Amino acid sequence: MSSVPTPPQLQPSTSPPALPGRAGWPPWLSIAAFAAGFGVTIVLGIVVIVGGSVFGVSENAPGINIGLTLMQNIALVGAAYGFAAMSGRPSAADFGLRPTRFWRAVGMLVLVWIGFLILSWVWSVVFNLDEQQSLPDELGAEGPLPNVLAVVVLITVIAPLGEELFFRGFFFGALRNWRGPWVAAVLTGLVFGAIHAGSSPVGYLVPLAFFGFGLCLLYESTGSLYPSIALHALNNSIALGANLHWSWQIPAMMVGSTLGALACAWLLARAIGDGQRRPPASAPAPGTA
Repeated sequence: MSSVPTPPQLQPSTSPPALPGRAGWPPWLSIAAFAAGFGVTIVLGIVVIVGGSVFGVSENAPGINIGLTLMQNIALVGAAYGFAAMSGRPSAADFGLRPTRFWRAVGMLVLVWIGFLILSWVWSVVFNLDEQQSLPDELGAEGPLPNVLAVVVLITVIAPLGEELFFRGFFFGALRNWRGPWVAAVLTGLVFGAIHAGSSPVGYLVPLAFFGFGLCLLYESTGSLYPSIALHALNNSIALGANLHWSWQIPAMMVGSTLGALACAWLLARAIGDGQRRPPASAPAPGTA
């Protein structure tokens, strides 16, 4: 007796299951978006600096540096969304803006953070590093109160949100579809560390690369970008407070910046919405490389 052929639509798929909320972005989009985001930042920076010089404003003025740093984050997020839209309107979940299990997220956050702190301490002891970041001074963090508040919001709220959306939510997500999460995390970490050259001492770029790698693993293990945003905000708050030699202000800033960054991420997720349905991506299954 001949067997009845299974209709094509009922045949089991041989491709790996699509990960929830993971868009099938090709890996080249990550490089294109990176180039576009920083390209726009450079062009706008030149325009702002030239325009400021016409009115007698120094290119090193805190206001100029704050504006350029803000534009960089906006340009990166805009590039990520624009290039992601080439595969169909992206959803908030595609960028990792989706719920996760709370206590698992807290546990993984603490684990990654402890690992980063231990490595940073060992690295600084081995290489006798005691330099501080120059970015807070360049932004005028010890100036008038409005300027200080602007720097705090920029470094502890906007930067964690913008950098996580681009580097973990998009850059890592696209590279992940190429060789799996481990290769993507290493490459993302290296690029993340490299972009801090100039604002951080050269000796700290390796720990920052490791931090970027750890944030990728935190995102991968929780399936959500919210824990990475929270850890980034917490870490930036401590780093900024230490640079400014603050005391009681540091825990207050940690709480305020973390809640502020998460609230902004939630509002952004609401604005992006569910996106447009697309065919399941043939992304690698969790844990594969």
